[in-house]
Amino acid sequence: MAVNPADSPILGTLYGSDAMRAVFDESRYFQRMLDVEAALARVQGRLGIIPEAAAQAIVAAASIENLRTEDLAASARNVGYPVVGLVAGLSKAAGEAGAWTHWGATTQDIMDTATVLQVREGLDLIEADLGAILTALIAQADTHRNTVMAGRTHLQQGLPVTFGLKCAVWAMPFLTHLDRLRQLRIRVQQVEFAGAAGTLASLGDQGIAVMQALAEELDLAAPLAPWHVCRDAPAETVSFLGLVTGSLAKIATDIILLAQTEVGEVAEPYVAGRGQSSTMPQKRNPIASEYILAAARMVQALVPVMQGAMAQDHERATGPWQAEALALPQAFVLTHGALLHTRAIAEGMVVDAAQMRANLDLTHGLIVSEAVMMGLAPVLGRGEAHHIVKRACDIALAEKLPLADALARDPAVSGRLDRAAIEKLIDPANYLGSAQGFVDRVLAAAR
Repeated sequence: MAVNPADSPILGTLYGSDAMRAVFDESRYFQRMLDVEAALARVQGRLGIIPEAAAQAIVAAASIENLRTEDLAASARNVGYPVVGLVAGLSKAAGEAGAWTHWGATTQDIMDTATVLQVREGLDLIEADLGAILTALIAQADTHRNTVMAGRTHLQQGLPVTFGLKCAVWAMPFLTHLDRLRQLRIRVQQVEFAGAAGTLASLGDQGIAVMQALAEELDLAAPLAPWHVCRDAPAETVSFLGLVTGSLAKIATDIILLAQTEVGEVAEPYVAGRGQSSTMPQKRNPIASEYILAAARMVQALVPVMQGAMAQDHERATGPWQAEALALPQAFVLTHGALLHTRAIAEGMVVDAAQMRANLDLTHGLIVSEAVMMGLAPVLGRGEAHHIVKRACDIALAEKLPLADALARDPAVSGRLDRAAIEKLIDPANYLGSAQGFVDRVLAAAR
């Protein structure tokens, strides 16, 4: 029974992804804990801390098939943690060797390290789709580097830009996210093995050696000291996902606005029936963008949960740690779903360049009034040029004239510029500044 729509067999097709749900699936989590127990046994067998034969038996028994869900649930309900039941089931499956299971470890060592293994796998999925979106967006930026459109400020036409520049701006944060992710891995992909109170006293003088060997066995880093109550890495992980979904939400917001009937410049990829209304046959709603926004709001709401859980008491916490398990998997699942929606948009968006041009012409040249002002400023001075162009804009608006006609009426303009020069000034394609250069810079950084 699924309570969260993101885990539902029906609504889950809109939220999250099966691939990420598989990473954080409960049975997968228990197998990850068994993987940690097996790695610990291998290490301790090599170091002579437990008998080698016992280590081999524990490794052979460390399979989820050897555990009974009913026993694990009953133990977790009674104890409050799942590891006691897991160790009991593993020990039983290992036979006499089970007496050496979980040697020197504590519950949180196993659970934290298993979570790190899940996070590493989850970050692999995140990284792959971040890269795919970046690739798609820079391809769109290159394709549309000369596709002129209205740049909008405060939801009104401001100055001409190119759709290629818009795509480059969308792409730019993904360069940073990939860099953040590489740095994040160093801090989060660390083993946790410190024993009951963080001293590994049960292993005598071999504690650090076991910790380091366990880290190597699991291809993780070894921390300087225990991180049982140092939760900055898990909190940073979800904070990173909040930043990623924020960038996805920016793209989704723009797509929704560009897809409005009155704008009609860009649409989500066409799939028959997708985004249709149950009552309005003409509708083609930007459904992927809507679910990106929903996921972003939820992931960002989970960031303070993880950061709040950093306030942990003494050497082992009394509650904040348990909150992480509610937030972290959900953040990963929702983020990956939003990434997949965004990837589909980035790779298959429908761009209507003709409509972009038509919308540019809606103001009959007013969008490039700054260009006219800057063209006249060297001759008339900036202040006077601003005054003349503002007056021409007022006339154009009041009489519904093209800006070129209003400018041609003014002797201060017509005495210096003929009609061809005026038309050249108000061509949006001639007032794009460094748009090409910015696209080139983003593309170069991505390649």
